[in-house]
Amino acid sequence: MNGFWKTWMRVWCWVVLAFGLVLALAAVPALDAAPRLVIGLLGGDPDLLDQTEMRFAFGLQGALTLGWGMTMIAMVGLAHTHGAAVWRSLTASVLVWYVIDSAISVGTGFPLNAVSNTLLTAGYLIPVLVTGVQRGGAVQPA
Repeated sequence: MNGFWKTWMRVWCWVVLAFGLVLALAAVPALDAAPRLVIGLLGGDPDLLDQTEMRFAFGLQGALTLGWGMTMIAMVGLAHTHGAAVWRSLTASVLVWYVIDSAISVGTGFPLNAVSNTLLTAGYLIPVLVTGVQRGGAVQPA
């Protein structure tokens, strides 16, 4: 993967990281405007963040998402130099997250989160499928 799609994938990783930061901000009352907006957009009650337990839960999810974003940045970098096996592992990881997170979202009454998951997953899968990086055994040029 190179050129446009390589840049796309880097941006995708940074979007994941930025979303993690937004969620992590839920733990800090003075900085929780963005998480409140996201919660509202996904059909939840932004006032949930007035509960200490929910502040903790959203903040913790933010920390996990930040970690996932940083891991994806590192793994995409490795995938560009080590090839198809890394891309296959990354794709499997994204799909496992997508299925479980979306099922939980729909099952608990937050289907709009499953919609955003679908958009995020498509943003990952489009360059992977278009470039075919997970099929070949050869390392792609940087």
